[in-house]
Amino acid sequence: MGYDFDRVVDRRPTESNKWHKYPADVLPLWVADMDFRSPEPVIRALHERVEHGVFGYGSDLPEFQEVFLDRLLKRYGWRVSPEALLVMPGVIPCFNLAARAFATPGDGLLLQTPMYPPIRRVAANVGLASDEMELARGADGRYAIDFDRLEAAIGPRTRLFLLCNPHNPVGRVYRKDELLRMAEICLRRGLVICSDEIHCELTFSGQQHVPIASLDPEIAARTVTLMAPSKTFNLPGLKCSVAIIPDARLREQVVAAQVDLVRAVNILGYVAMLAAYRDGQPWLDELLPYLEANRDFVVDFVRTKLPGIATGTPEGTYLAWLDCRGAGLPGDDPYTFFLERARVATNDGRTFGKGGEGFVRLNFACPRATLTEALDRMRRALERRG
Repeated sequence: MGYDFDRVVDRRPTESNKWHKYPADVLPLWVADMDFRSPEPVIRALHERVEHGVFGYGSDLPEFQEVFLDRLLKRYGWRVSPEALLVMPGVIPCFNLAARAFATPGDGLLLQTPMYPPIRRVAANVGLASDEMELARGADGRYAIDFDRLEAAIGPRTRLFLLCNPHNPVGRVYRKDELLRMAEICLRRGLVICSDEIHCELTFSGQQHVPIASLDPEIAARTVTLMAPSKTFNLPGLKCSVAIIPDARLREQVVAAQVDLVRAVNILGYVAMLAAYRDGQPWLDELLPYLEANRDFVVDFVRTKLPGIATGTPEGTYLAWLDCRGAGLPGDDPYTFFLERARVATNDGRTFGKGGEGFVRLNFACPRATLTEALDRMRRALERRG
């Protein structure tokens, strides 16, 4: 079937955080939440489950394991055993669990900034030191890893590397050679890798996501990989994800860290996840070209119609990372400027840590009409500034 991603869905009558955080005259292009209807097979599966009418405690089904493991094999050539899978209620709880499982208060957590704010909060949540290294931004807006800087950030008490790939917010899809080098450093220095790969299926032409744990059994034995259907199929409110932990000892440590804080997933989230991975590919096949066209529209608009603002071309995710440092905005605060003067909500780059000052993150996973209106508002705000 054909999916109409140009259709504007009114989300204000719902409980949407995205559309209720700001006043009604603000266009929200902030949180990573798409403004598209989820795949029809997912909606249908949820209807059928609700019609059943009994919502007792859930249990993992062999069908889900079969569907998900087959997807890993076909997409990445990664063969994983069923016992390696832990179904969890969201990626954010998972990487907090990993920090509790593999580090103790006072240990260090290695991060690459600018970084997704919930990942940056992990260190404070668990009482760890944040051992950060800043990614290097090229003249074209593309980011790269300074591996000397990465290794220098690892201290004697650093225990865990929290990788984000594809990277939020800079949009990098790391190449195999980059992943191998990061893994080599981590293994040599005795670090466990926790890889947040929630955007792994949202990559654009010429890009191929590579799970870092798929590179080598030795790397897999030191890695917790986190995936979910939430970004790919627009299901974030259903809170369901998968941790892939091939090594039994690491898996036991994560399970032990759960105690009674992070338990079973929402039964409807589980139903939606199975339906998405089993039947959602045709929807995704149509979504990706639409997102890529939106990405190209944003990049061209920024470069030609937003003077003083620059952006690279995201290789993955549906998030644009806008460098506003050359625009001369009041207080070097583009987030407040665009919110107050353009009535467009973005994410404040300062919340992403070092390297985020003077930037905003913009979500382009919305109908083109919404995106065009938001960018035009930003253009007019810059023009009125004089």
